[in-house]
Amino acid sequence: MIDDEAEVAMRGPPLPAGAHADAASHARRAGWPFIVIYGMAYMGLWMALLPPILVGLAMRVREIAPAHATGSLSLVVGVGALIALFGNPFFGRLSDRTTSRFGMRRPWLVVGASGGMMGLAVIATAVSVPQLLLGWCFTQLACNAQLAALAAILADQIPASQRGTVSGIVNISLPLGMVGGTFLVEALADSTLAMFLVPAAIALAGALLLAWVLPDHRLAVARRPRYGWREFLGSFWIHPLRFPDFSWAWSSRFLLYAGVSLLMTYQEFYLIGQLGCAPAEVPHRIFLSTLVQSCMVAVFSVLAGGLSDALGRRKVFVSGAALVYALALLMIAFAASYPWFLAGMAVAGIAQGVYLAADLALVTDVLPERETHAARNLGIFNIASVLPQSLMPAIAPGILSVSGGSYAVLFAVAAILVALGAWAILPVRGVR
Repeated sequence: MIDDEAEVAMRGPPLPAGAHADAASHARRAGWPFIVIYGMAYMGLWMALLPPILVGLAMRVREIAPAHATGSLSLVVGVGALIALFGNPFFGRLSDRTTSRFGMRRPWLVVGASGGMMGLAVIATAVSVPQLLLGWCFTQLACNAQLAALAAILADQIPASQRGTVSGIVNISLPLGMVGGTFLVEALADSTLAMFLVPAAIALAGALLLAWVLPDHRLAVARRPRYGWREFLGSFWIHPLRFPDFSWAWSSRFLLYAGVSLLMTYQEFYLIGQLGCAPAEVPHRIFLSTLVQSCMVAVFSVLAGGLSDALGRRKVFVSGAALVYALALLMIAFAASYPWFLAGMAVAGIAQGVYLAADLALVTDVLPERETHAARNLGIFNIASVLPQSLMPAIAPGILSVSGGSYAVLFAVAAILVALGAWAILPVRGVR
């Protein structure tokens, strides 16, 4: 832990016991050192978690079961996404009622990052698809425990006037994590163990640094929410009629990520099957496309987050960005060459940067019961990001079968879903 003077310099004095976290966050602005470290912790998490989805799992599946690579990858990614769907709100609920002397969020940051490293070690050493599946499920469970704590910190520590800006900075961490992680995959391709464990070690270091500087709230045992079967089931559900703004925002995120998950999961097979790339070239090609996309996300996430705060508007950014992402998917679907694919990924990066910066700020602004159930409700919102990762790989083989294996048709379907996500944000009334 840092001492009191250092903590004040980083973030200001800690809240008194029992204080209303959201009211306190409105009273003072977060310091830039804290915001940067917060973004670094997010970056480490994405560096460990995203490259397996983009490259690592497909590589391992092709090594272990080359004759059934497509089906095995769909199985591993789909089941892992179901585990993530369960893990994020479940651990969010546990975080909201954690009474540890180390705080509510800090223990889950460290435990989650440590568990993620263990799961990635299992993936790196797996010799069968069931072992690969076990390792990925454990990784998803652990990383989503960490993610639940990270997401709650935005509501706990960041005032509403800074949420667009901080959301933009947090979203820079995603492309930086993708670029850094895929670069490490390429650089460490000769060592499967290092390919998975080096990013995991970086994620653990980022979590430990944030845990060290975090002025975490401590929950008194007497104020801990009750937890039984009703509360457990409530960890996965918010009544859409009671909280319609949250429900529309959830639906928009779900539809956008339905398109994103199809692109992320099948881009390796798309490059080989539609653009004719040699399998040995694919990691480098994905690294280049990720770099292009990530640069766009980084620039436009910060610009959109700051502009959204300045204008006091969220919906126009979210809806407009989703439409642009749909256009990018169509560009990719009908790309005739790798340069056209890169152009589509660049447009996707612009749209993703704008969307995520404004959308995260929007949902935090309309979050129900923020003072008592921030992590749980943000975990429920995260289901909108992870559920498509399970559903779409299960649906995609059917689309490919009907279309004669056409990835153009698959990505066109993704574009339609994302365009529906642009429409779904319009009924939100709690923010402009």
